[in-house]
Amino acid sequence: MKLRNVLIAGVVMLTGLAAMAQDAPKFEATVDYSYARYNASHAYTSSYSLNGGGGALDFNFTKYLGIKGDFQGYGSNTQKFTAPSGSAICPLGCSANVQGNLFTYLFGPQIGIRTGKIRPFGHVLIGGAHSNVYGNLVKTSGGVFATAPSGNSFALAAGGGVDIAINHTGTIAFRPAEIDYLYTRFNNSASSGQNNFQYKAGVVFNF
Repeated sequence: MKLRNVLIAGVVMLTGLAAMAQDAPKFEATVDYSYARYNASHAYTSSYSLNGGGGALDFNFTKYLGIKGDFQGYGSNTQKFTAPSGSAICPLGCSANVQGNLFTYLFGPQIGIRTGKIRPFGHVLIGGAHSNVYGNLVKTSGGVFATAPSGNSFALAAGGGVDIAINHTGTIAFRPAEIDYLYTRFNNSASSGQNNFQYKAGVVFNF
C-alpha cells in the first residue's frame, strides 16, 4: 500500500512539473517593429521620431523570472537644424539638414506572470546605444565642439508589456504593446542625458 501511495504521489508530482514546464518555456525569441521618440536635447536639433525594429531573446529561470537581451535598430532620419551666428557649433551661423540613426543593445532581468493565454511582463535593462546624429551635426556644420561628441552611450530601458498566445499550445504569441522609458547619455555638449520613449510590437516564439 505504501509503495502504491509513493507511486501515485510520484505520478502527480511529475504531472505537476510537466504542467509547470508547459507554462514556463525556457527560451523565448521575439521579432518586432519598434518606434522611438528620440529627444536629442541639443539647442539646434529637436526631438524626432524613428522607425525600426529588432528582436529579443529571453532565458527563463522560473515561470516568473528570466534574463533578457534586447536589440533594436532605427534607420536614418533627416532633421533640419539652425544655429545662430556666434554659436560654438557654427560661429558664422548656418542652417542645414542632418541625418541621425539609433541602435540599442540592452540586457537585464525580466519578470512575468502567465495567466492562461495572457502574460504581462516588466523589465529593467541596461547596456549601450549608438547614434551618428551628433557626429553628423558637427560634420555638416563645420563647427567644432569643445569635446568631440561620442557616437556611443550608456543606455537604460524600464517598462513592460503583454503577450497573448495565439495557438492552443502557447508556442506562438502576439505582443501588441511593449512600452519603455529609454534613457541615453550621449555627450552632445548641451545635455548630460536624453529622455526618450520606445514602443514595440511583434511576435514571440516560445521553446
